[in-house]
Amino acid sequence: MSLVKKTGNLPVPLHLRNAPTKLMKDLNYGAEYQYAHVFENNFVEQEFLPENIAGTKFYEPGNNARENEQRAFLRKRWKEKYGY
Repeated sequence: MSLVKKTGNLPVPLHLRNAPTKLMKDLNYGAEYQYAHVFENNFVEQEFLPENIAGTKFYEPGNNARENEQRAFLRKRWKEKYGY
């Protein structure tokens, strides 16, 4: 919430926007979207945040057995992007 208060209403990345009209398609809405479920492990390394906050880390696993498993999972998926 603090980041939203700080940055305000940021635009949704074009590749995540729906393109129900020809104009929106011509403006490349949805053009570079990668559907995660057609990739290995149902995961695609694509940015989903607005450009101004791209790469922002919102979750840091705690130091316990279950969250250490979660950290390992996130590191495997995102590699070094978020520093898990």
